[in-house]
Amino acid sequence: MKITTLVENSLAEGHADLTAEFGLSLCIEHAGRCILFDTGAAGVAMRNAERLGIDLARVDAVVLSHHHFDHGGGLPAFFAVNGHAKVFLRHPPEGREYFRALLVVSRYIGLEEGLLERHKDRFVFVDHASEVLPEAHVLTEIVRRHELPKGDRYLYLRQQDGYVRDPFAHELVFVLRDEDGLVVFTGCGHSGVLNMVETVLQQFPGEHIKGVVGGFHLIGFPTLDTMASSHDEMVDLARAMAQLPVDRYWTGHCTGHKAFAILKQVLGDKLGEFHTGTTITV
Repeated sequence: MKITTLVENSLAEGHADLTAEFGLSLCIEHAGRCILFDTGAAGVAMRNAERLGIDLARVDAVVLSHHHFDHGGGLPAFFAVNGHAKVFLRHPPEGREYFRALLVVSRYIGLEEGLLERHKDRFVFVDHASEVLPEAHVLTEIVRRHELPKGDRYLYLRQQDGYVRDPFAHELVFVLRDEDGLVVFTGCGHSGVLNMVETVLQQFPGEHIKGVVGGFHLIGFPTLDTMASSHDEMVDLARAMAQLPVDRYWTGHCTGHKAFAILKQVLGDKLGEFHTGTTITV
């Protein structure tokens, strides 16, 4: 399985010809098919794909991890180059998605207004565990055994009666099965990487997880690259990740550089990172 990072927050070494943005888009080549996991914040992922020699017109399906702009904002640009691939996602949340902090910051972070209606023929809403392509699974009922990332405390839904914390019922886990094991994709990991991996273990008992790829949402304020949790809490998370039956993790985007450094101290070679232009073979 080959995974190419079309866009992430920063550039991989040797890819000055590409453009980074705060967002995530992965192009996955698996079992003779091409799958796009998330689309970034704008059209940057599509332009990067062209520079990397990746023809997005041949994408067979798109999986959208959740309804935030930095993962689905590139959908209009994708639709301009691909006229057939369906987009698999959860139903939108009950309210509009906002980032709120310090009593003064309030910013809409959802998908482009009217997008779902304008392209309704392209969207397939999934509310239960489904095999969307052969050996490609979307899981929707994510366990809540472990604490959610503390960065979630800044994320709200604006409803008719005011703001409520986003429970992330619009988030999913994406799983691909290879001959030698499973690969798990977390998107932003708002539900918590431990919960997401345990969801996969419950759904596929006895199967081997050879890789987990995606963001873990350990960042606090993205512009400052702060950590939402303490140093000791990050160490505890890394130790718990090390105990899971996962061969290797790759992370980026909303994990944050500071959090990654702490995880790396504990996980060592079991943890890698990806940036715009990175290619991972799992």
